Amino acid sequence: MKTNRLRIAAFAAGHSCVDVYQGAVAALVPFLVAERAYGYAAASGIVLAASLLSSVAQPLFGMLTDRRPTPWLLPPATAAAGLGIALIGVAPGYPATVAAVALSGLGVAAYHPAAARLVRTATVGSGNSAMSWFALGGNIGFACAPLLVVGALAVPEPAGWWLLALPAVLGAVLNLPRGGGWTGRGQAADPATAAAAERAAEDRPAFVRLSLVVVLRSVVFIGLSTFIALYVRERGGGETGGAVALFALFAGSAGGTLLGGRLADRWGRVTTVRRAYAATVPSVAGILLLPLPLVYVCAVLAAVALYVPFSLQVTLGQDYLPTRMGTASGVTLGLTVSVGGLASPVIGAVADAASLRAALLPLAVLPALAWVLARRLPEPTVSSGGGPDGPATPPVPRLGPRPGAGRARPAGTG
Repeated sequence: MKTNRLRIAAFAAGHSCVDVYQGAVAALVPFLVAERAYGYAAASGIVLAASLLSSVAQPLFGMLTDRRPTPWLLPPATAAAGLGIALIGVAPGYPATVAAVALSGLGVAAYHPAAARLVRTATVGSGNSAMSWFALGGNIGFACAPLLVVGALAVPEPAGWWLLALPAVLGAVLNLPRGGGWTGRGQAADPATAAAAERAAEDRPAFVRLSLVVVLRSVVFIGLSTFIALYVRERGGGETGGAVALFALFAGSAGGTLLGGRLADRWGRVTTVRRAYAATVPSVAGILLLPLPLVYVCAVLAAVALYVPFSLQVTLGQDYLPTRMGTASGVTLGLTVSVGGLASPVIGAVADAASLRAALLPLAVLPALAWVLARRLPEPTVSSGGGPDGPATPPVPRLGPRPGAGRARPAGTG
């Protein structure tokens, strides 16, 4: 068990070293606008290039991971993520800057499917807690990005820009393959078991439904994180109040990520996901309808409720597509997140035409739709984790409710 904890800690720390570069792109926008005279459209184009490439390319790398396990890809992917950000400092013009950001996004895209697959196959147990710690590492890295950017760029160029690559060096070391339990080159799987796993029935309708749930969650969280500071400022909270609300949102997300794994071990993943989205509805409504001091409390509660399902949805996707865990990871971690982010310009347009509160009110309805979709998700009977080379037993998704969990449930149970 000590070895298992060390592996999980290494995965989480390595994930943090990669996701710091996702946050660094947004943190660099004010610098690029001020120092290079980029307009807002040009600056937003840089962010869009990074997010779309890192997200849309993930399913492609997931397919590669499904064909052949690629633990060797983690160190170079981590290095590419950091090198791309560092090269922004020596990029001679806007096209070169976009190319550098694209390199970083490509590294981020290559890392996530392979890493998420390894979290399931190289750790012991159900994988729920392991995946929650892995996701927490990414959240911490993303949150630390502004501090890294401010500290590094305080150093005279070009040394300051190259300091931005230091997390990538650490991450590449953390992500180095470490023996059979890490790389999937341990004992060969039993041929009969492997054949059974290949024949395991995929529940594609459930995976599509889950992907829709993830998109709805992404729209809500990205919408809140983009506009909550402006909303609080409009309500009279000022710049400081807006910053406090955003901090409350990010702090709640870290707590929710860890809580999700614990609740899933107690209630089951699907039940936990359903109850989380049911709790999200009043929390988001409270942000928009309650007096300002309570907005901060509701922001924490909404973030916790939105992040409880985050890692669970990754493992559910892997179990719905048990022979294509890399593809499932790429979709649930990447593609659906970018699709959700495309709603932000729509929210902004509605806010310009009406009001910011009117534009944000639909965000209180979307979790209810996610809850409705989640009620039809089956609970896989066997987790995909369990061994160095993949599942110890073929994970066949169940098509019905869990034993003892019939339709006649008391109201309010999720």
